[in-house]
Order: sequence, then C-alpha cells, then structure tokens
Amino acid sequence: MEEKLKGIAQRLEALQQRLSDPAVYADPALMKKLSREQKELEPIVAAWNAYQKAQADMEGARELLTDPDFKEMAQEELQRAKGELERLEEELRRLLLPRDPNDEKNVIMEIRGGVGGEEAMLFAADLFRMYTMYAESKGWKLDVVNINETELGGIKEVSFVVEGEGAWSRLKFEGGAHRVQRVPVTESSGRIQTSAATVAVLPEAEEVEFTIDPKDLQIDTFRSSGAGGQHVNKTESAIRITHLPTGLVVECQDERSQYKNKDRAMKILRSKLYEAEQEKQNAAIAAQRKSQVGSGDRSERIRTYNFPQNRVTDHRLQGDNKNFNIDQVINGNLDPLIDALVTNDQAEKLQGGQA
Repeated sequence: MEEKLKGIAQRLEALQQRLSDPAVYADPALMKKLSREQKELEPIVAAWNAYQKAQADMEGARELLTDPDFKEMAQEELQRAKGELERLEEELRRLLLPRDPNDEKNVIMEIRGGVGGEEAMLFAADLFRMYTMYAESKGWKLDVVNINETELGGIKEVSFVVEGEGAWSRLKFEGGAHRVQRVPVTESSGRIQTSAATVAVLPEAEEVEFTIDPKDLQIDTFRSSGAGGQHVNKTESAIRITHLPTGLVVECQDERSQYKNKDRAMKILRSKLYEAEQEKQNAAIAAQRKSQVGSGDRSERIRTYNFPQNRVTDHRLQGDNKNFNIDQVINGNLDPLIDALVTNDQAEKLQGGQA
C-alpha cells in the first residue's frame, strides 16, 4: 500500500504542475478532466501525509521513553499517535477502494406505483416530490421525460433525468421497492394500509459507450396527454421507440418538440440497453457480490416509510443506524440516510477485501 500511496502523491504533484500550464487552460475538456483527477487524489494524499506525520510522532515518542523526565509525556504521545495511525490506516483503505466508474454520470430514474391501488400511486408521487426536493438541495437539474398521472394527484409512472456532480454516487442506492405504511386519504375508516412503489436507477450511457442499429428501431409518434386523457397539445410530438430485438419500449412526451422527445427517448433506450449488456457481461461478478451485499434486485424491499411511527427504516442498514425521521426524509433531506448507506457500502467492500 505504501508504494501505491507514494505513486499517488507523485501523480498529484505532476497534475498540479500541469494544471499551472497556460496551454491546459486553452483546452476546457482537458482542464475539466485533470481538475477532476486532482480533486479525487487530494484527500488520499492529505491522509497519506497525516499518516506519515503520525508515524514520525510515534518514533519521536519512542525515543523519549528512555528519558525519565519525559517518560510519562512520551507514553501519552505514543498512545495518541498509535490511535491516529490506526484511524488513518482505515481511512486510507477506504479512500483506495475502487471507484464506481459511473459516479460522475447523470442519472435516469423511474418511479412506478405498485401494490396498493390509488394509495400506491399517491406514494409514488410523494417519492417523486422527495427526489425533486433533494435534487434542488444539491443544485442538480431534474428533467421529467414522461409522466402518467392519476385524477387524484398520484403517479402511475414517471421517468426523469437528474444531471449534476455526484448525482449517481448518491442516488444509486435508491433502486428497489419502497414500502409505505399509513392511513390513505381514500380510507374513511382510518385503517393503516401497506402499499409500495418501485424505483429504478441507472446511469445515463454516453453514445460512444453503446451504439444502436437504426434498423432495430420502430419509432412511433402520438399526441402527448395529461391526467384524465386531456391533450397537452394538438401535435403529435410525443415519441415511442421500440427496440425490436429486445422488445424494450421507451416513451417521451414531456417536450413540445418531437426532435427533443426523440433525442431524450434515445438516451434512455441507450442507457437501458447498456445496463442490460453490462449485467450480462458481469453475471459472474454480480453473483459473487450478491452473497456479500445482496442482489440489489429492483423487486427487493429496501425501505419502509412508516407514517404512524414517524420513521423511515432502510432494511440494508443494521441496528439504530437504520431508522430516520420521516418528515425530514419525505421532504428531501436524504443526506443522513444516503451517508449511512455509503458508509455501509464501503464497510462491506473493505470486509470483502476489495481494497
């Protein structure tokens, strides 16, 4: 690990020198790439420098142990430095974990009402509102691609794209079945009902990552429609693309421009096909990971929103760390919950020897 850390420190120094070159400023794409790498390496090198200082402090304390006048002080310093070394070693192992290659990508999310009828669709609308508020708090851009609403304000399904730094690294934990326990607004007797909605999360694939043969596509146009079948506009600007080899269908009707709808629908189709190809290629790795951290299958229940008890429980977490205040979560304050999931994910990877 020490040789790897020395190499990272040298790489950071080289990056800093290169970023001071005026020629780099003339190439925005290169500047962005190098700056991103610098940002990734800086916390590792900072921890490595602190680790080396703690090592030096420990050696200095050991030398003073032989001096009767400084023995007590040296013992205290030795214990402090030892504890700091252990903490920094754990931090370095975490920082050296392989990065998710999708962490800098935009996110495509889909929410669908599940078991529970109209209440499930109202819950799907609550989840969409929750993610909208969370995206706003992070300064991300959220664009609705397709939405199918009910007369009571629920959502049968909604697809949207989240663009912004760190969007995938935070939202990738949201995929799965979300369960709600509460008294529905449609329930006159006051009985608590359990309903569910599913959330799908996938990284937006770039065109260079996955190409699609135009001959494999069937593209249909139709009129955009809102709740109750009322037409949003009178032109056939909505797009439905069917990928004939797989039968995968994507619709986009949010934009008034047929061209924009087609472009957005193609991005989502490409991302879905890319994800399916990745899953096929990595089947063996996925099977191994399943035994460590669960399958991550979208049909699994990952979280329960219990309104009578005012708590959200994430079933992937353990002990007291798995419960959160429902008012904060449902109003978009997801950071404490996601922070716990990130920490849990890192701990499982460390335990699995992926460092």
